[in-house]
Amino acid sequence: MIKKVVVLGGGTAGWMSASLLKKMLGEKLEVELVESDTIRTVGVGEATIPPIKLFNSALGISEPEFIRETKATIKLAIKFDNWKNVGDSYYHTFGAAGKSMAFCHFHQLLKRSQELGNKASLWDYDLNYLCCEAGKFAQMNTPEPMLEMPNAYHFDATLYAAFLRKFSEKLGVRRTEGVVKDVTQCTDTGFIKSLKLESGKIIEGDLFIDCSGLAAILIQKKLNTGYEDWNHWLRCDRAIAVPSERFENTVPYTRSIAHSSGWQWRIPLQHRNGNGLVYSSTHCSDDEARDLLMSNLDSKAIGEPRLIKFQTGRRRKQWNKNVIAIGLSSGFLEPLESTSIHLIQSAVVRLVHLFPHRGINDAMVEEYNRQSQIEFEQVRDFIILHYKVNERTDSRFWREVRDMEIPDSLAQKIEIFKENGSLFRDQNDLFIEGSWLQVMLGQGIEQKDYHPLADNMTEEKLMSMLNKIKDIKNEPVSHLPSHDEYIKNISRL
Repeated sequence: MIKKVVVLGGGTAGWMSASLLKKMLGEKLEVELVESDTIRTVGVGEATIPPIKLFNSALGISEPEFIRETKATIKLAIKFDNWKNVGDSYYHTFGAAGKSMAFCHFHQLLKRSQELGNKASLWDYDLNYLCCEAGKFAQMNTPEPMLEMPNAYHFDATLYAAFLRKFSEKLGVRRTEGVVKDVTQCTDTGFIKSLKLESGKIIEGDLFIDCSGLAAILIQKKLNTGYEDWNHWLRCDRAIAVPSERFENTVPYTRSIAHSSGWQWRIPLQHRNGNGLVYSSTHCSDDEARDLLMSNLDSKAIGEPRLIKFQTGRRRKQWNKNVIAIGLSSGFLEPLESTSIHLIQSAVVRLVHLFPHRGINDAMVEEYNRQSQIEFEQVRDFIILHYKVNERTDSRFWREVRDMEIPDSLAQKIEIFKENGSLFRDQNDLFIEGSWLQVMLGQGIEQKDYHPLADNMTEEKLMSMLNKIKDIKNEPVSHLPSHDEYIKNISRL
């Protein structure tokens, strides 16, 4: 019987895990989290994707309280600069462009209209994009599906962890301060029995969640689980991060700016900006990366830049014996599409679904690991797409990633789209067809033809429908408050 879960490590991963487990299984489950204030967390994952709203809702956290406590802003999209070519830009929004028909996606209709002379782009029919460009946002209570505006957040990850700590302790999670000195295993099964802290205190448990970050104290150092290295596809292996003063006006989107050997993030918060440069150490020295980041800040730096080294890939088993790795201990995928916090969320939700109440079962462990592997590989492929389909010739880095071999699963998806714009979402893929579409179009992949179903209306009717959709999408923008006004108003609630 699993009666006690021990979470090793705090930060976003630890406190998200502890809070959800206690909220969902609290009456029958004891949860203890072990962390040390002397161990610094990575703490740069500040941009999210829409499922974070489901997580907060499951915990019963109100949006106004969350926004106040974490200094959050709204995220409608990521703006990609210089990824196709230097000077080019496009958005990957959370919204849906236009309106699809039965068996015929909107971009197929748009492709036909463009061949007939329509100069509009996909994004001209995307409300999220229009609000990004205008700096507007508000939640709209409307039955019209075309006016839905999916959003996520930018927030201070350190404040979010502190917020979840208070929330978790109210639920009954016990926090123990200390650094792990030794780990005891069962001689028969190899299962973890207890943690011994430097203070001498012994923490026993039935199930252990390893949220010790890149240190991977339980899943790797103790259980030697192994790691699958993806550096041959994702060449970046370092990041330098530094906060800076906030903008006068906060935009409702993340920026990803490609440089000669990687890319830079800019994330607007209420009280500061998050900045960082992800790069390949093979193509750029640490000093060069630091100078590049510091010379490309939009506001004055606060504090000194911090270097983070990582190895892109995944743990061969995210559940091994009675240890489940969540967060950076389970693997690392660069934060290009803001998936770091989501992978924490999905891992703990998966654990809730497969929780081994009456003892650890091999079939459940295998299913957990199967789902985890598929999820990591699908996110990996989506990130590789951004690098593979660039058209830059200005640096060795971009030429090499364009010429590299890619996973068959991704190569097939690209080739099918090139033929007639067909997109097929893999089962449980985090990214919907619209996400794949925006990155492919934004980085220059063109479909040779459109689907024949797009011919099922006259030219006049097609153009009339597209104009009507564009009008519907544009109409509310002028009436919406600015993004800063929205944040100010909701923070008062």
